Amino acid sequence: MSKYTIPLSKIADEFSFEKIVVPKHFEDIQLTTPEVNRPGLALGGYYQRFENARIQIIGNAEIHYLRSLPEAEGAARMTALVNARPVAIVLTSGHTVPAVLEQACRDVGVPLFRTNEKTSPLMAALIASLNVHLAPRITRHGVLVEVYGEGILILGDSGVGKSENAIELVKRGHRLIADDAVEIKRVSSKALVGSAPDIIRHYVELRGIGIVDVRRLFGMGAVKDTEKIDLVVKLEPWEQGKMYDRLGLEDETIEILGLKLPAITIPVSPGRNLAIILEIAAMNNRQKRMGYNTAEEFNNRLLNQLESQE
Repeated sequence: MSKYTIPLSKIADEFSFEKIVVPKHFEDIQLTTPEVNRPGLALGGYYQRFENARIQIIGNAEIHYLRSLPEAEGAARMTALVNARPVAIVLTSGHTVPAVLEQACRDVGVPLFRTNEKTSPLMAALIASLNVHLAPRITRHGVLVEVYGEGILILGDSGVGKSENAIELVKRGHRLIADDAVEIKRVSSKALVGSAPDIIRHYVELRGIGIVDVRRLFGMGAVKDTEKIDLVVKLEPWEQGKMYDRLGLEDETIEILGLKLPAITIPVSPGRNLAIILEIAAMNNRQKRMGYNTAEEFNNRLLNQLESQE
């Protein structure tokens, strides 16, 4: 699986870090891991497991520890941390930057930032952001829409009606995320998030009409940049004689980026209102996630009735 990176400068701008030290090669520095670190052990002198690819966060605990040391020893600890060449150092809570730390960063070429944010919320936000930016990803041919708060990824062969159904859902008050190409990222061990490539974001291709700008036609409320994928719907032409699930007892899944997602297959034929079917699929999927399965409830009632007649 490909490894992704993000420029440190982009993260610094995203979090509005105050740039104290900006080395010459700043624009070339790339972040490769979503993990960040509080260098308590490093400041204590332990570097055998030091991860210099991680952003180092210095907060209240580290500052008070350094101040508790004799001045020369504290200076030596900060210099040693910088000499380990971390990708960047961030001081939180608006702490005054120690002159020794700033000079060491200038000498070695380590970026040094400061923020007024508290340490714990900053670390949580940084990790969440980096997990998205550096997530494993693939691009799938399909449509992603939000229906009643559920992210539905619609798959199927070209011409089966994916884009037409997306437009119908938008007209019914739902939102478009991506048409034709869906970029899917695994942002955690349990979640996939989909978005559209920048060049086709908010556009839909309708055969016979051409490219349609959904945002301009239907307004800002008709589009969304990203959405978690909750259900995969596979559209296929109706095949006479093929057995389709009529009760919903079969739990179909599809694997994307190592995660199994609930999936259903909907046959397409003239006269079927697929937009309404997709709305019902979204509501039914939400019910299942909340612990209520209509198919199982109906099956249990049927079995109980048969038992009572024996």
